[in-house]
Amino acid sequence: METWAVASICVLLGLTARWTVSLNSYSGASKAPMFGDYEAQRHWQEVTFNLPVRQWYFNTTDNDLKYWGLDYPPLTAFHSLLCAHIANLINPDWIELHKSRGYESPAHKFFMRATVIFADVLIYIPAVVVYCLYLAQGSSKTKSSALLCILLYPGLILIDNGHFQYNSVSLGLALWGVLGLGCGHDLLGSLAFTLALSYKQMELYHALPFFWYLLGKCGKLGLTGKGLILLVKISLTVLVSFALCWLPFLFDPQQTLQVIHRLFPMARGLFEDKVANVWCSLNILVKIKTLLSVDTQIYLSFGTTLLAVLPSSIKLLMKPTFWQFRLALMNSSLAFFLFSFQVHEKSILLLMSVILSAPPFVLLSMLPLLLKDNLFQPYIITSLGFIVFSLYLFSAVDRSSVDDLRLGPCCRLTGTNFLWFSFSTVVKLQFALSVLTMAGLSFMSAALEPPAKLPDLFPVLVSACACVHFLGFLLYFNLVQLTESPRSDKKKIN
Repeated sequence: METWAVASICVLLGLTARWTVSLNSYSGASKAPMFGDYEAQRHWQEVTFNLPVRQWYFNTTDNDLKYWGLDYPPLTAFHSLLCAHIANLINPDWIELHKSRGYESPAHKFFMRATVIFADVLIYIPAVVVYCLYLAQGSSKTKSSALLCILLYPGLILIDNGHFQYNSVSLGLALWGVLGLGCGHDLLGSLAFTLALSYKQMELYHALPFFWYLLGKCGKLGLTGKGLILLVKISLTVLVSFALCWLPFLFDPQQTLQVIHRLFPMARGLFEDKVANVWCSLNILVKIKTLLSVDTQIYLSFGTTLLAVLPSSIKLLMKPTFWQFRLALMNSSLAFFLFSFQVHEKSILLLMSVILSAPPFVLLSMLPLLLKDNLFQPYIITSLGFIVFSLYLFSAVDRSSVDDLRLGPCCRLTGTNFLWFSFSTVVKLQFALSVLTMAGLSFMSAALEPPAKLPDLFPVLVSACACVHFLGFLLYFNLVQLTESPRSDKKKIN
């Protein structure tokens, strides 16, 4: 009962934080011709409500794809349609085609914020509560601390609630998928993740671990007996789920291809804006987008992403335990964010497995976007809060020995020893240096004017610094997974 009481308080704090975000804290507010992300979500509602399904993803006189055209999978479109029906009952002017372009009112913004928070309450928050209380390792204090940190994670609060977006829906569905697999309900887990992938294509970041874990589990059970039966059941679950989500677009090949084309706009190039991945950081020295053709960029990103995720995938296939699955989720999502094609700065929100591992640096990577939205003060407050949480609630710096960091097997495998210096001291110094660098870049970005010849200096430095940290986390989690920590998860296949 005490644990559930603490969980209830955490949920109330998370909901309170979501309601307190300003209704005008998004870039493009009241600025023609695009009017910002709020207008994108509103426009998708008017398109899905007023136009037949066959026109949702096509450029027509009633649906200008250059003006916030739909570029997410069908489940997002159906969600917009559901919200549109509710909006129409309250005030039809909110979704009147053509005439409502650029429409802004406090009442409608309140409605849009309410739909985001309702989605959190319905899908995301219950998944987080169940995961932290039942699958997360550690004491009751550790589980409650993890729950509080995730629910107060500034990225989702400031971006999803500030921009009226629904990243938490796909995250919540993916987390329900993780819960399903962790509790041994593979079919329910497969269903939940299929829905997540049908809601946002960025869930491809987590797709490979789901695939290899389930395939490895079937193989371990025997592909001529129980394993084959389980594989058939999982395959049917995934195929039927996808078919139902995509049904209106499957009867006409042209419809299917157009949706896929909208989901993967290759013409946009390797990356957008100043994103904290390898390509944007490398572009400082080598102008990749200028030197290489789009096709070459696609092949390059595909090849490097595959290489980055391959070791983790092979280990998971060979040893399909739930502990390995969790590590593979971290490695796969990091690899995709760092190396894949057309990564957006908000894609960092999809790295659900890394949120607790590197919260301040995840938030740092979004600093240019938060500054654009005039959210520097909330950024500072929430960043300081996360650092305090990691220091006090999790005792993060104190738990910095080789064994605490699960690097013992790696050291024994490589014959490395740290007798000549204190490994724990080095980790603490590295953490302090990272926090100081983060503080310095934050101050410079907010308070100083960049040189006239280098107008993007601070966003580029922020992105490069965050990228270096993410590369470090990718290396670390791969080492932990590939060398197999002795404190492996209890939930594994015997």
